[in-house]
Amino acid sequence: MENGMIADIARTVPEDMALIDAEGCYVSPGFIDMHTHGAGGADFMDGTVEAYLEIAKTHAMHGTTLLYPTTLTSSDEVLFKSFDIYEKAILENKVGAAFGGLHLEGPYFSPEQAGAQDRRYLRNPMPDDYRRILEKTDKIARWSAAPELEGIDEFGRELRKRGILASIAHTNATFENCERAFRNGFTHMTHFYSCMSTITRRNGYRHAGAIEYGYYQDDMTVEIIADGIHVPSSLLHLIVKIKGPDKIALVTDSMRGAGMPEGPSILGGIADGQEVIVEDGVAKMPDRSCFAGSVATADRLIRTMMKDGGCTLCQAVRMMTENPAKFMHVDNRKGSISIGKDADLVIFDENINVRMTIIKGKTVYRC
Repeated sequence: MENGMIADIARTVPEDMALIDAEGCYVSPGFIDMHTHGAGGADFMDGTVEAYLEIAKTHAMHGTTLLYPTTLTSSDEVLFKSFDIYEKAILENKVGAAFGGLHLEGPYFSPEQAGAQDRRYLRNPMPDDYRRILEKTDKIARWSAAPELEGIDEFGRELRKRGILASIAHTNATFENCERAFRNGFTHMTHFYSCMSTITRRNGYRHAGAIEYGYYQDDMTVEIIADGIHVPSSLLHLIVKIKGPDKIALVTDSMRGAGMPEGPSILGGIADGQEVIVEDGVAKMPDRSCFAGSVATADRLIRTMMKDGGCTLCQAVRMMTENPAKFMHVDNRKGSISIGKDADLVIFDENINVRMTIIKGKTVYRC
């Protein structure tokens, strides 16, 4: 590693070069989390630079070297403040996972599939609305929305034109809604199975939903919250069998409870977020009616895919490295151990316990 990049891959090392002993461990590309809201007791909607830095530091301890800060459906005032904080956090982030760009989750969602998203702020994607948001920052890398909403076609085309990944999420869409959205730029599905329509029956006739379209469309990529709770083992096996290891990314979708003890917590900003409870390894709404985000970290996702998803180590690691890099169009510099790419590396043992995290050649965590 030289100047933050992988300079060479060789069996012999010059005598004057510093060595890192990884004997008995694996060395992999750094983990990439496309969808996370928080960790370490902090949330990206808290509105502070300190929150961003704590989240980045916590995830780096579990092998994540690049993450995409994810917002929740909120007021425009809170959303725009998060844009300003993101710009400041980029400059101050020295010891945590790097920030790859913002992921906006909402506000264009189905009320019937809102899950833990705040229904007060849900609306349709109208040009004046989303263009006003897009004018506030050029750091949006991804935007999740429901494809059945009025105005979604033009919205998808606008995101595609700007190079922003358009993703289907929190949707009650039909198969046909998803097909139209795919043609207009929606090429990814957010937390597959979670808050997503499936086969319904209307007036005696069956109609396929978003899940069926995700399986049908070979060029549609998906992400899964592989914490062993959001998606059970049977469905993990099914997703891998139908989509294949190359079309799947693992995401934490973690909230502030990741890396923290179980108990009461807050989903969203600390000031106006929703009360939730963390128990049994997952965050839930207080009435236990639905999940409210995971408390997973990247290392847990890989362990789960091997134990419950029937994947090999290489397949599981690919879903946390090479695949998200490709989906987010940063595979020219991230996602694999290759000469000329960023020196983002993780050293972990046979149980996927992270021993060291290296970002651009700098050790940011050592067990």
